[in-house]
Amino acid sequence: MSMTETGTPVPLRWSSRLWGVLAVLCIVVFLDGLDISNIGVALPSIGAELGLSTTSLQWVVNGYVLGFGGLLLLGGRTADLLGRRRVFLVAVAVFTVASLIGGLVDDGGLLIATRFIMGLAAAFTAPTALSILTTTFPEGPARNKALAIFTAFSASGFSSGLILGGVLTNLGWRWNFLVPVPLALAALIGGMLLIARDRPPSSGGQDLGGAVTLTAGMLLTVYAVVTTTWGLLIPAAALLAAFVVIENRVRHPLVRLGILRTGSIVRANVSLVVLMGSYVSFQFIMTLYLQDVLGWSPLKVALAILPLGLVVVFGSPYVGKLVSSWGTGRLIAISMALLTLSYLWILVTAGSDPHYLVQMLPTMLLNGAAFAFGYGTIITQATDGVADHEQGLASGLVQTSGQVGTAMVLAVVSTLVATATATGSFTSFRPGLITVTAVAAAGLVLNLVPLLTPGRRIGA
Repeated sequence: MSMTETGTPVPLRWSSRLWGVLAVLCIVVFLDGLDISNIGVALPSIGAELGLSTTSLQWVVNGYVLGFGGLLLLGGRTADLLGRRRVFLVAVAVFTVASLIGGLVDDGGLLIATRFIMGLAAAFTAPTALSILTTTFPEGPARNKALAIFTAFSASGFSSGLILGGVLTNLGWRWNFLVPVPLALAALIGGMLLIARDRPPSSGGQDLGGAVTLTAGMLLTVYAVVTTTWGLLIPAAALLAAFVVIENRVRHPLVRLGILRTGSIVRANVSLVVLMGSYVSFQFIMTLYLQDVLGWSPLKVALAILPLGLVVVFGSPYVGKLVSSWGTGRLIAISMALLTLSYLWILVTAGSDPHYLVQMLPTMLLNGAAFAFGYGTIITQATDGVADHEQGLASGLVQTSGQVGTAMVLAVVSTLVATATATGSFTSFRPGLITVTAVAAAGLVLNLVPLLTPGRRIGA
């Protein structure tokens, strides 16, 4: 029997209330994943109805990414300082209202603004949900099991979005915004009834300079990456450098930088950059090839990629037991090995016209296994050993790494394959595949070194 942050014991067999809390958190993370992936196939319909140019249309996606990736770290820390339950419920309420408005608007600018607000709300719900989970279920088998289920819902949201986006767009693009509303409303009501009130610390949270420089620096960084305006990284770096200086001088810093002195936490953050960056970029390459080169419909493309998501959904719940038995270090290294192998397989065997069953499907299955082994395990490593009052910080930090890393790798890959569809050959996608393979291989080396270093604790 273990104890929660409130001193309540967590039995090996969970109560209906504990299952209810986990269900609320899983609904929210499912919607976060769904909202990232379901809009892509609806963009042509949105552009046609609202009269948006291609340049403007990309901000229906990028507006969400900007709000989400730019404010994740602030969202996680705000939950620590103001109370997780309060921040979670307010953010879910904002997401619900914004999603409803998104399904009703008739102005393109307002739709983009709505998407930014939805991303902003998700930047607070995602790390807060994770920190509620890690403080409700203590380190060990209980947390590992909860994280495995949480990961499965996160991945299923992303995978479901690929299919639902195609189905709902056939009914009308507005349904992509309206369908999540009742689910979000259910999560809001469930959260109000089931999530225990927490007491934020009495000190801290007065670091206005840190909040301003962090928010501005992260927003500018994500904006620079998603628009590939690399010159903006210079003022972004200056703002983040000012943030570091401020945090080292104020009495109650917004972010305690000492958390980055823990090697396992740093490796976990870099590992999520590798996993998410290469995983999403590979799906981008495959979607582009199947839809724009082979001429497959959005629904057919989604079904082709679905096996990858199914491996994650059905594999993730079993990873918790493996983490308890093997430790996070070994499992993350296995994940990185599978990730590298998946890209090497299609890179070596594909040629100019890859066969789906022979080259693509094995790569997707290996890729899904890598994500199933890696995602929840990385989150576990990133939050293990962190005090309850900093769980939001640790959660926001690792999720920010994943989102910003995804944007950075995807920006490079999309630039490399920008003209690939015009050639009608898979060969022109090879530079992008080589890039994701190199990223995955770097992650493998990073996680093998501590395992092969004498005197290191295995699984740390």
